[in-house]
Amino acid sequence: MSAARIDGKHIAQQVRDRIKKEIEADNAASPPGLAAVLVGDNPASKIYVRNKRRMCEEVGIYSEEYALPEDASQAQVLDLIGRLNDDPRIHGILVQLPLPKQLDTRQTLDAVSPDKDVDGFHYTNVGKLVANQEGFVPCTPLGIIELLVASGVEIQGAHAVMVGRSDIVGKPTAFLLLHRHATVTICHSKTRNLEAICSQADILVAAIGQPHFIKGNMVKPGATVIDVGINRLPDGKLVGDVDFEAAEKRAGAITPVPGGVGPMTIAMLLANTLQSAKRSRQSGK
Repeated sequence: MSAARIDGKHIAQQVRDRIKKEIEADNAASPPGLAAVLVGDNPASKIYVRNKRRMCEEVGIYSEEYALPEDASQAQVLDLIGRLNDDPRIHGILVQLPLPKQLDTRQTLDAVSPDKDVDGFHYTNVGKLVANQEGFVPCTPLGIIELLVASGVEIQGAHAVMVGRSDIVGKPTAFLLLHRHATVTICHSKTRNLEAICSQADILVAAIGQPHFIKGNMVKPGATVIDVGINRLPDGKLVGDVDFEAAEKRAGAITPVPGGVGPMTIAMLLANTLQSAKRSRQSGK
């Protein structure tokens, strides 16, 4: 029997619908505002920013885009971020990654005010996540939790295995699961007996960027499988980090690629922007 497919497109639309209704009901003098900073001509980044603008329009979030040339200096980027930090119309600042080589990524991300860091990358927000305090959480991990909750997956008490330890997805997802009382194992390139560990998971999350790395025999019967990977094969087909056809035969529920985790990232970015606007009004800033 095939696993139930977790429809990320549908759940992301539900999130956007909630955001739109809240913004309309709030009837504030000015809507939440999101600014995107794009440096260079990365095609994938341009597509993401374009989709972000479209989703902002859909829910009623004010958006601005700032495109800097490929050879922009660190000073230019920091100056722009500083102006956005001081702009009362802007509640969220998105610095699109990757940045050109001449720019210091960590310095750039930490220049964003923690109060407007809707990507959750500033060290202040990283620390708040670890300490389980209120702050901004990276959008993809937040979307993974939303998928699990919306699908009725029991997190408390489950054994969750996170394959991948990146600062953007792996580690934040592990902490979010831990804070919801899962027993969490983080696996990586040096993990021994990876197959055995994965096959014990009630919730298996893969985020390593290797197509079809997670095989069917690594999936516990009835487990929930969340595939974060997006890999393009030589024939142009998009696939995840999980061998979907094999895993689907064993899992209880599974996210497809595309159409699973991907749509949730922008949805949660919008949710974070709305949250930032609400905090700003509450603090009187």
